[in-house]
Amino acid sequence: MSKRKSNKRKGIFRSGLRIGMLVSVFSAIALYLMIWLGYNFTPKEALSLSALMAGFIFLITYAVTYFYSYKRFKTIEQLFKNIARKRFMDHEGATSSRHDEIDYLVKQGIKSSRTIEREIQRLNRIENYRKEFIGDISHELKTPIFAIQGFIETLLNGALEDEEVNRDFLKKAMRNVNRLIYLTKDLMEISKLETGELKSEIEEIYLYEVLNDIIESLTYKAERENIQLIVNEFDRNIQVKADKNQVKQVLINLIENGIKYNIPKGKVEVTVFTKPKEKERIFVSVKDTGIGIDEKDIPRVTERFFRVDKSRSRERGGTGLGLAIVKHIMEAHGEKLSIESEPNKGSKFTISLRKAENVQVL
Repeated sequence: MSKRKSNKRKGIFRSGLRIGMLVSVFSAIALYLMIWLGYNFTPKEALSLSALMAGFIFLITYAVTYFYSYKRFKTIEQLFKNIARKRFMDHEGATSSRHDEIDYLVKQGIKSSRTIEREIQRLNRIENYRKEFIGDISHELKTPIFAIQGFIETLLNGALEDEEVNRDFLKKAMRNVNRLIYLTKDLMEISKLETGELKSEIEEIYLYEVLNDIIESLTYKAERENIQLIVNEFDRNIQVKADKNQVKQVLINLIENGIKYNIPKGKVEVTVFTKPKEKERIFVSVKDTGIGIDEKDIPRVTERFFRVDKSRSRERGGTGLGLAIVKHIMEAHGEKLSIESEPNKGSKFTISLRKAENVQVL
């Protein structure tokens, strides 16, 4: 170990040694010619004097080079050693005020070190995300598959002939099949959004028409769950720039969540409004009177497969991907999703949409 260190030190000293030797050799030649020809010294005397002066020049050059460059060479060596070992330290103050080529190399080394550190951190996050995703998807697929397997095995073992239970088991198996279909559909959707395969076709759309279609399609579900669905009055002529199908999907996901995670005789309220400081945008909020979300869980609710109430979500056929899809669609539009919630006090989800400039009257 000590031998390796000494070799590295010798490597750093050699640079000063080479510079000193080059300067002293050229100085000795110049001094020899100048003393011999200019001051009428004999060749032997000129050689001795120039050699002596070259020795002094060598020592001075070597000392200056060592003082001027040694620490910075050590910094460069340490930088590349740390990069090779994937160890990244703070190198603040490593550069000097000399602004020469060595200083440039030090700066580039520090910059490269930080870039590699960020890239390794990013790759580690991706790897952890991949592992979590594989674990989550395995669990999500395993649950309905095993349930279907259990129901079919029970039917094959004799329950098929029992008219009291056979239809019930078939309905339960079909419910799990539907859950697999919804899960596969949502996974394909989110995959296309993440890879950019699913492009947003931005057009000017009437927000009233979109909301009216959604409310009509979800009214039956809300009534079945004993939930009151309310849309506050707003200007029917409001137009926004967005992909109509994607915005419809966002609002369906938000309103369905409001119905799914609500309390009996609760309500879901949809409000369209503007903000004085953001006149170029329209905001749509979906507020429910449901179970709410813990403050610590709010940043995670848009993650894949994250559920506030796991058992309730699975009972209602939730895939855990609805809010993740909402987040990706809003990001694709360059817009935001904001969440306000308290446990047992309901939740409020708000999206922003860019207002169309040329508004036409319906």
